[in-house]
Formats: sequence, structure tokens, C-alpha cells
Amino acid sequence: MTDDIFSLADLRAIEKTAEQAGLDLMQKAADSATHWVVQHYPNDCAILVAAGTGHNGGDALWVAYQLAQLAYPVTLFVPETPKSVATQKALLACLDEGVLVIKDASDLNVSFSLLIDGLFGIGLNRILSSTWQAIIRQINSLQIPILSLDVPSGLDAWCGSVYGEAIRANTTLTFLCAKPGLHTAEGPDYAGQVMVDRLDLPATMRPIPCGTLLPPSAHSLARKMNSHKGQYGTVCVVGGAIGMVGAALLAGRAAISAGAGKVYVGLIEPILYDPLMPDLMIQNAQAIHQLEADVYVVGPGLSCTDQAYQVLRPLLDQPSKKVIDADALNLIAQHPQLAKAVFAQPDTCILTPHPMEAARLLNTSVDKVQSDRVAASKKLAQQFCATVVLKGCGTVIARNDGFFRINTSGNAALSVAGQGDVLAGICGALLAQGMPIFEAASLGVYVHGLVANHWQNIHQGTIGLSASQTILLIANELNRLIAKNLSGVRKQRHFL
Repeated sequence: MTDDIFSLADLRAIEKTAEQAGLDLMQKAADSATHWVVQHYPNDCAILVAAGTGHNGGDALWVAYQLAQLAYPVTLFVPETPKSVATQKALLACLDEGVLVIKDASDLNVSFSLLIDGLFGIGLNRILSSTWQAIIRQINSLQIPILSLDVPSGLDAWCGSVYGEAIRANTTLTFLCAKPGLHTAEGPDYAGQVMVDRLDLPATMRPIPCGTLLPPSAHSLARKMNSHKGQYGTVCVVGGAIGMVGAALLAGRAAISAGAGKVYVGLIEPILYDPLMPDLMIQNAQAIHQLEADVYVVGPGLSCTDQAYQVLRPLLDQPSKKVIDADALNLIAQHPQLAKAVFAQPDTCILTPHPMEAARLLNTSVDKVQSDRVAASKKLAQQFCATVVLKGCGTVIARNDGFFRINTSGNAALSVAGQGDVLAGICGALLAQGMPIFEAASLGVYVHGLVANHWQNIHQGTIGLSASQTILLIANELNRLIAKNLSGVRKQRHFL
């Protein structure tokens, strides 16, 4: 699968095994990139190829060689002498083919139709020197289309961190498997459109993936005609302290929109009902643990007071599944006994922290969390024996066995207050309908992102999507996804 993610160690093992088997992966990568160029640019287009000193540079050099053979006007930018034997061989082939080589970044200009970036590859894990940062700034300033090979130079392929400066690619053609850093943290702002070429690697050489980009299926949510509300579960949202009732109501409304059979909302601040959605059954938060709910969504607007602690503590002992969000996470970070209560109920909870809440739970900094979002989410999942949803650009969903999924839907339209409450409600509704925890968390995040994608397509931008508007669109996206998953499986029954 092109959505599989392998570790760097596994990729290095693949390269070694392929070499022993006589498979030239560098040549295959070059073939792939050359094919992409031929598909998008006629051979009268001037191509600039920037090649580094390692294997990524070798990929780029062989692309330059192949394009020159196809009569493209190719220029090589090689700021440093190649180090590896394979890369040196590729450079010699280019020179024999008569490819023009420049070494000074000041000679770069805007006369090219495309720049192919092969300066640094997936092994980069250090801050670039000031010289290299200046080179990358110069390349970005050309403002010509850029195709990056494997990863935009300067971007960490695994964490999505930028090492001082990074190439801003229009397209990234990555090889063998998906790379998490292209889809989370700063990666999406640098990678552009991402494509994966498996390079025809035999299945026998492919290791077990450590993660995936593959969207979850919604087919299990399809409903029989002969059904009733009790089959779709009861969700109980708990929170809504003074001044924050809206957070709990947003989560409850989202749970209704995402298909829960019944939804209670237990509020610390007493109100009688929700005038915009009277479907919600409003209760007193102090007595909510006495209800027989299938799923508790705990935390939206809860606050971190002693009263909130007294509400949260008995709920964590409930055998029901839980989505733990917002101030419930902050209380758990403050009180070790609450953390122990979560751990004591293995594989029953979804934790949905944003980076600051994750930092509190891990007793570290936000910068540390954001520097390796996959590692932070996996550590939290193991620490609490739970499924963790680390929200942000490229939300990471991690199981406690280490497997993870990076969400590829969504955009900056979700950067507004209340969207986290909506997501918690969606996840609670999917759990109540019987989805396994990891799949419910993954689908909840994915559908939430689809709403933002729809908004961007309709409005040609990402401004103005409120949490309340998101709730109105959840059912549309979820039903559309269910229909797509079931397409070709069965026909709809029609009545005259």
C-alpha cells in the first residue's frame, strides 16, 4: 500500500536487501522522477537540477542524466562534491553527457521552467549550516515550480520539523512508502502535493508498517431499515462549568449529528435545555455517573475546580468507554490518581489533547511535543494504555501498541474555538455506534477534516467556519463517506 509508513531503520534495511538482490533503487527513483517530468513538461523546457552529496543527490543526478538524453536543456547545480560512490558515478555520467554544471548559488536565475530538488534526503536530522540555509533561501526566492525528491530539502521526513530553512516544493515525489513528516507539523506547508512511488519493490521485501495514512472505513455505520435508537448507543457529555456551557453543548450537538441514538449532557452550570437542539437531554453533572451511558465524553468546558474534580473522579471508574478532552485532560495532568484511574481501564479511552495539553500530560514543553508529534502521541498512548488523538496539522492517532495513523483531511478552517469540542462529540458518537476505539478516533478526525475540506472548496478559503456550522455539516460528510464505502457492495432498496 502506498499509504504504509515504514521506519527509517526499516527503509535502510530495504535498501541493503535490495542492493544484495541486485535491485538499483536509485535508478528506479530516477526513472520515476523522469517519468513525472516528461508527463508534465515538454522537452523544450529548461530544467534545473539541484543535487546534494548523498543518495538523494544521486537520485537527482540520474534524473538530470536521463532528461539530457531526452534532449531536455538541463543544468546541474552541485554546490558540494558528491561523497558516495553511487552519487559520484551519477555525476560523471552527467558530465559525459555534456550537462552544464554550476556550483555557485548566485548563478541561479528564473530562466528555468522547473527545479528538481535533491539536496537532502530522509536521513537529515540536524540544523543546516548557514551556507546551506542561504542556498535554500536563494532557491525559494526564484519562485519557479519545484519537484522535491523523497522530501523537501531541510524538512525532517519523520517529524515535519524544519532545520533552519527548507525547500517550499509544489510537488514531492517520495519513494517506497509514505513519510509522516510530509503530512504533519510543518510538513504540509513545504511538501505541496505528495505522491508515493513504491518503486516496484517486491512484497517480500516490505516490512510490517509502523503506521499508515490510510483513511478508516465507515461501512460499519450503515444502518438497516429495521432499526431503532437503542442500537446506536447513548452518549453522555460531561462539562459545562459557569461561562463554558457552550463547549458541552457543542459536543452534545456534534454527537447527535454524528449518529448517536441518544445524548445526555451533564452540566455543572444548571440550565434547563438547549433551545437550538432540544434533542439533548440536560442533566446535573454531579448525578450523571448514575446514568447507564455507553460512552462518556468528559471535559468540554469542565474547568479545573474542586467541583470539576469531584465530577470527573467517579466517571473514570465507570466501565463505559470514554472520550477524555479539554479540562479533563488538564485535571489528569494535575492529579496522579486520575492518571492511574485511566491506566486502570486499558483500551477503553480516547484522549484528545492539543499540543499544550499533551505537554502537560507528558510534563514537557509544547515545542518538544511539536518537534516529534508521532513520538509524543505514541508515548501518551503507552503511558495511559489508551488511544491518543494529538490534534493539530496532520493529527496523529496512536494506539498503545505503537501503531499510528496520520490524518490527511482538514485545513486551517478548523483553527477556531469549539472545534475540539465538536471532535470529541463525533468520536463519542462513533464509539456509541459500536466502532472499535482506534477506528472511531481515526474516523472522527477524518470526517471532521472532511467538513473543513468541503468548506474550503465552497468558499475558496479557510476563514469563517465556526464550530456550530461544522456540526450542521457532519452528517452530510459522514453519510457521503458511508455511501462511498458501500458503493458496489449492495444496491439501495427502492420503494414505489
